[in-house]
Amino acid sequence: MNRLAKVIVDRMLDRVPVRAVYPDGTVRGAGGPDAPVLRLVRPDRMFERLAHNPKIGIGEAYMAGDWTAGDDTDLGVLLTPFAAQLAQLLPPWLLRFRRVVEQRIPRRQRNTPTGARENISAHYDLSNELFAAFLDPGLTYSSALFDQGVPRPSQDLEQAQTRKVQRILDQAGVGPGTRVLEIGTGWGTLAIAAARRGAHVTSITLSGEQLTLAAKRVAEAGLTELVDLRLQDYRAVTGSYDAIVSVEMIEAVGEEYWPEYFRTLDRLLAPGGTIGLQAILMDHDRMLATRNSYGWIQKYIFPGGLIPSRTAIDETLARHTALVVDEDHRFGADYAETLRRWRHAFVTNWEAVRAEGFDETFRRAWEYYLAYSEAGFASGYLDVAQLRLTRR
Repeated sequence: MNRLAKVIVDRMLDRVPVRAVYPDGTVRGAGGPDAPVLRLVRPDRMFERLAHNPKIGIGEAYMAGDWTAGDDTDLGVLLTPFAAQLAQLLPPWLLRFRRVVEQRIPRRQRNTPTGARENISAHYDLSNELFAAFLDPGLTYSSALFDQGVPRPSQDLEQAQTRKVQRILDQAGVGPGTRVLEIGTGWGTLAIAAARRGAHVTSITLSGEQLTLAAKRVAEAGLTELVDLRLQDYRAVTGSYDAIVSVEMIEAVGEEYWPEYFRTLDRLLAPGGTIGLQAILMDHDRMLATRNSYGWIQKYIFPGGLIPSRTAIDETLARHTALVVDEDHRFGADYAETLRRWRHAFVTNWEAVRAEGFDETFRRAWEYYLAYSEAGFASGYLDVAQLRLTRR
């Protein structure tokens, strides 16, 4: 199996514009002398991991140091050409054996009310200091929205995050006196922005760490009377809201619970109300091909996570609600830039992260996660959108 894994990897490399350098000096890959360099440190160990589980093994091999980017190669740049050709790299005959080697998503990661709390805690309760080490000062952990008339690298990340927040509040029609429900508090940035418009905000989260810091930030902003922060599952919310806003939370819902999630939004939305939903998206056929398989991201970063397609959202809305998407604003390239900024800040501030008790394996896992995600958006394999939902 290891030898077969090597044959398959070498054939894949020969179709990608990179240079893969083996310890003995052998070079594979379709890239020229200036192409990104992939350095194989312990190729036999890497092939063993890939033979055991291709989807998980490549990330575990990076965590273990079996492969790395070349000295002058950025990891995100290296991974992008692989992401761009992901659907074409493996021959069709080999894809037929996918079910034999792939693991199914463990039942413990189901997003039941208890499971969702555990899944969210596994990521968001790691450490507020960890996230502060690489996010912008506003602690916004979702794609920024850059000014399309100015080169992205020259723009300030916090300003781009503010632009994203203000746009989705505009999209949902948030203003003075608006009753707002936010599903997924984060560290309180959007709730504070909505309250500063004069809205009355109810914001829910399943992360105890986020709730504590968000409450502190709301109090420091003098907005406690306008913002009600709760440690609560979306399924337990009652009331009626003029606007519902949720930024990159649907990815944590799980396909099994999409109908219940959207039925809940429909139930809570007041007549004439509007929903602003920011969602990471992938093509529908890719979602269908991967939705039941257990990947590296689910094992090490986002347990219980699944990225939807726009088609899946539309179909779920049509079958289970009176809601419809009537605006779709895409900005996937902005997410690639956001992730690049986060990764570079994470690497630069690694000593502060390590002081929180995280080890070298964790460092490599998160560096790979951020670069892997960046490559997905840079290649177009992934996208992000602000969707406006209203009743038909």
